[in-house]
Amino acid sequence: MIVNKTKEQISKMHDAGKLLASVHHELRERIKPGVTTWEIDQFVEQYIKKHGAIPEQIGYNGYEYATCASVNDVICHGFPKKEQLKDGDIVTIDMVVRLDGWCADSAWSYAVGTISEEADRLMQTTKEALYLGIEKAVVGNRIGDISNVIQKFGESRGYGVVRQFIGHGIGSKMHEEPQVPHYGPAGRGPVLKEGMTITIEPMFNTGTYQAVIDFDGWTARTKDGGLSAQYEHTIAITSDGPLILTEQDV
Repeated sequence: MIVNKTKEQISKMHDAGKLLASVHHELRERIKPGVTTWEIDQFVEQYIKKHGAIPEQIGYNGYEYATCASVNDVICHGFPKKEQLKDGDIVTIDMVVRLDGWCADSAWSYAVGTISEEADRLMQTTKEALYLGIEKAVVGNRIGDISNVIQKFGESRGYGVVRQFIGHGIGSKMHEEPQVPHYGPAGRGPVLKEGMTITIEPMFNTGTYQAVIDFDGWTARTKDGGLSAQYEHTIAITSDGPLILTEQDV
C-alpha cells in the first residue's frame, strides 16, 4: 500500500534529508586518494549520531554498516573496506538517515583524485538522468514516466541501465511502496499523487546492465567488469512540483 504523507510529515522527512545532505557536503572534502571507505563509514556513523539521528542501514537484514561504499565496478551495496582508495577510482556512498522517526535516502558518486574521461562522462550522465527523472515526478504522471525518461537517456548515451536494483517509496520505513524502476515504458505504474515520497536512484554502467552478486550476498558488481555510477535523491510529490528532500546545493 502506498502511504501518502501530510505536509508536516514531509517537513520531518525534509529535516532528515537536510542532515543527510550535510553528510555528503562533508564527504566532498574527505574522499581522496589514500582514504579508506572504512574511515568514511566510521565518520558518517559518528556524524549522524552526533546530530541526533540514526544511521538506518545498520542492522537492516543483518547489514553492519552506516553506508554502502561501492568502488569502480561495484554497482551498489558494497561493504566499507580498509583498502585505500586510489587516484582515478570512483566511489558511490549510499546512506539512509532516520531523524525523529522519518527517513531520507541518498547516494552520490565521487571522483577520487583525477579520473578518466570515461569515468567522468559516466558520472555526469548518471547525475543528469537523475534530474531528468525528477522532472517527471509531478502530480498526474505515472511511475513509468520517470522510468522511461531515465532509460531512454542512459541508453542513448551508450550505457547499461541497471534493472536489478530500483528506487522505492520511503517514509517512516526505509522501504515502502511503490517500486520505482529506472527502465520500462511510459504511462505505466501507479499515478503520482500529492504526498507520495519516493527515491529515484539511477545506476548506469559503461557496459552491460547486468549484475552479479559476490559471495557476501550483498555486493553487486557489473557482470563485465565495467564501471558503474549512481545518484539518488528522496523526492516528495507536491502540488507545486517535485520537492527534493535531500538536495545538496541549497
